[in-house]
Amino acid sequence: MTTSEPRPAGGRHFEPDLRSMTRITLRPIASPMPLGFYTVAIASVLVACFQLGVFPETAGRAVALAILPAFVLQLLVGVLAFGARDVLAATLMACFSGMWLAAALVLALQPPGGTRVLGVLNAVFALFALLMASVAGRKRALWCVLCAAVPRFSAAALAGLTGVSWAATLSGALGLLLAAVAMYTAFALMLEDMRGVEVLPIGRSGPAHHAVEGELSVQLRDIERQAGVRRTL
Repeated sequence: MTTSEPRPAGGRHFEPDLRSMTRITLRPIASPMPLGFYTVAIASVLVACFQLGVFPETAGRAVALAILPAFVLQLLVGVLAFGARDVLAATLMACFSGMWLAAALVLALQPPGGTRVLGVLNAVFALFALLMASVAGRKRALWCVLCAAVPRFSAAALAGLTGVSWAATLSGALGLLLAAVAMYTAFALMLEDMRGVEVLPIGRSGPAHHAVEGELSVQLRDIERQAGVRRTL
């Protein structure tokens, strides 16, 4: 004689506790985010110095060649972040990669109307960064970089579309601010990875905080709904 399991009141179905059946496979991959943030910082400093007049106007092609590697490095960071299932970081790094490539090509080739086209591209990227910042609040490292990127690319868009000199100067100053924020974030993440604890504060909260400070049971919560586990994305 067999008996069926009792059903909860109201006919609702509750999934069993799957933690005892869960297996975790670790990939031999380090966090790519310090590299991504350092690349943002270095490329931003080069472009900012050009906008502020530290380099002569004839140095546009040299600046383009110097920031071109940022395209490759941030594309690599984006690919690795997608593999780590961090969609926010991957999307941001991949888009930064495209921006550096576009800026390098326009500076190097000087096509007719390139400045205005780059101005429109900067405006769209500033809007994208604003939308990203609105959903990245719990990942404070990304959020801080995005908050610094929005005014920088907005000023760059204004400079490209209007051609006024003060907008280019403002963009350069904000580019140095973006570089400082990205450099601090990269250094903080590297120290945390090397020492195993948070050394410099980066303001994690919510799931990002629990990923570092929480127990394993917190990490397994809602795992059946995560990408790569559920059937469709």
